[in-house]
Amino acid sequence: MTIKKLALMAVLTAIALIIFIVEAQIPLPIPVPGMKLGLANTVTLFALFFGVKNHPDSEGKTDEPTPCLLPCLHYFTTGNVLAILLCRIFLGAMFTGRLVAFIYSIAGGLLAFTAMVIMKRFVTDKQIWVCGAAGAVFHNIGQIIAAILITGTPAIAAYLPVLIVTGVFTGVFTGLIAQFTLERLRRARLTQDLNNK
Repeated sequence: MTIKKLALMAVLTAIALIIFIVEAQIPLPIPVPGMKLGLANTVTLFALFFGVKNHPDSEGKTDEPTPCLLPCLHYFTTGNVLAILLCRIFLGAMFTGRLVAFIYSIAGGLLAFTAMVIMKRFVTDKQIWVCGAAGAVFHNIGQIIAAILITGTPAIAAYLPVLIVTGVFTGVFTGLIAQFTLERLRRARLTQDLNNK
């Protein structure tokens, strides 16, 4: 791992942590326990799709690798992105003082991450919002499972349908943010390359 890649991972972790802490201070006017926008997941999606990638297009062909978004960087491995996620979850629990919520966050985060990594194989860079929706849904499922195991109250599963529906909308929203950010960076990098020729 290069120092530049490690530094960028640290920056992304810090951004995700700031977003998480700010969002934790803003209550949503919806009487559903555990529901939130999950804006910090934007950073996870960004890192997951960052850099050089190959994707099959709608005709089954393979696109050319997209150029690296930043000089001297290639791409984040799945392990790199997982490290960013785990650091954000751990530090978020430490800074917000909600150590009990760490279990819910880690359960939802790992299940969501697994779903997004699998979904990444089937979507293009124009469909990151699909990955976001899948991640949000499975994050809510993971949290419900953790809550049932901890409290021993299966009735908590009654919230799941509502959380799944809202998770689709919030996941699409965060996915679109990551997608537009990547597209903007990619266009800026291509413009820079053309200007340097």
